[in-house]
Amino acid sequence: MSQTTAFAHDSSRIMSAPPGAVRAAEPHERQTMSLSEQERWARVQARLRAIVGEDNFKNWFGAMEHDAISENVVRLSLPTRFLKSWVQSHYADKLLACWKAELPSVRRIDLVHRSAVLRNTIAKVKTTDPVELARDVKSRAPERGEPRGAQPPAQAAHEALGGSPLDPRLAFDTFVVGRSNTLAHAAAKQVALARRGEPVLFNPLYIHSGVGLGKTHLLQSIAWAGNGIADRKVLYLTAEKFMYGFVAALKAQTALAFKEALRGIDVLVIDDLQFLQGKSTQVEFCHTLNALIDAGRQVVIAADRPPSDLESLDDRVRSRLAGGLVVEMGSLEEELRLEILKSRVAAARAHHAGFDVPAPVLAFIARTITHNGRDLDGALNRLLASNKLTGLPITMDMAERAVRDLIRPQEPKRVKIEDIQRIVARQYNVSRADLLSSRRTANVVRPRQIAMYLAKTLTLRSLPEIGRRFGGRDHTTVLHAVRKIENLVGNDSALAEELEVLKRLLQE
Repeated sequence: MSQTTAFAHDSSRIMSAPPGAVRAAEPHERQTMSLSEQERWARVQARLRAIVGEDNFKNWFGAMEHDAISENVVRLSLPTRFLKSWVQSHYADKLLACWKAELPSVRRIDLVHRSAVLRNTIAKVKTTDPVELARDVKSRAPERGEPRGAQPPAQAAHEALGGSPLDPRLAFDTFVVGRSNTLAHAAAKQVALARRGEPVLFNPLYIHSGVGLGKTHLLQSIAWAGNGIADRKVLYLTAEKFMYGFVAALKAQTALAFKEALRGIDVLVIDDLQFLQGKSTQVEFCHTLNALIDAGRQVVIAADRPPSDLESLDDRVRSRLAGGLVVEMGSLEEELRLEILKSRVAAARAHHAGFDVPAPVLAFIARTITHNGRDLDGALNRLLASNKLTGLPITMDMAERAVRDLIRPQEPKRVKIEDIQRIVARQYNVSRADLLSSRRTANVVRPRQIAMYLAKTLTLRSLPEIGRRFGGRDHTTVLHAVRKIENLVGNDSALAEELEVLKRLLQE
């Protein structure tokens, strides 16, 4: 309990203390207690332990220290801002009652956040986590009145929650809407602008797409807009940050604080869920997801594939994710790519006066760079560098040279197992339910084996995953089907031709 969780160490900046006997105070040096004062403090702790229970006492009060009593005010300190805020919010009356039972003259209790320096030099509590030490030292700056750059309220609120860094450029105002992302944008804006207490329309909101198509832009826009609304806490975390926070909480024995802090969020936004690894981390994510949804809190998830394709996640998590609104952001159409380029040029002009890209050059880039938005940004950055460093105007020849390596061949369509099952079933006049069933008739077995073979050769899915998607079959059944078709196709030209037809249909 001497360390905070990885993300909630500073949540007291937005968690206001309730009116009452316990209030926050500025840190000061701890006074040496006499023997009688030590005994009194021990009795107060024993009373508190009896009231809240052993587990709660360890989690919330185990690291609390008695600093001083002055003018009937008791000053207590805690190692993190999160613990200080939690005690203020949940145990104010109990803490004061325990002190009054020992010392009736006590009128108020002041809670202090011990800084890293005070913990090491005065309280002599060793901090072994250098990240935690650095954070605590940094957190003392505003308390001492040291100068600090002004921050937008939304950014300050998000930093107080300890979320992943937000990019100020990734806001709704800079998101360009087109046919491929209209639904995702509308759903994200609905979530971001909803007010506390309003009914949640779709939960969770799950957005998936390939790389560089705007998922992170939308999720960070939700955090920017949501944290600008009073009395609303929106936390944006990458899956990596979530994992780090949970592991750090386990090591610091603050797992309960980690869970409680997450479940007190109004909108939890998790990016890149496909990177969530580790059984215990996934179990905790599942519990957090269920707790937030059941409590009517909003959850927003982004990943590079739909929930059904997240093989590393537990079936229960996939099912819960699929039960919300699942939105796919498609590839950027040419008109949208052109609008994105125009918006980027306008943004660059604010910092580089005179930067101009002729309309034919923009049209050329939009037409030839089709992969994702990041390649569009890369193309403009190269043109900007060439223009500023050489002083030459931007021409079509310059653009062709600058973006030559960004022009990629058209990638084949990403094939999904559901598409394979649908097209194979239609081609062989059976139903998709037949392919997933346990039927062993010849008119079903061969199409099922062909579908499994195509799933193995045209997708990146593993044998166990393919078996699961074919009615929960074992991976050895899939392997048998793949080998069976491989052996037949070498001697059966008709079957080989059928497979080529199916592949062309799937790539259309």
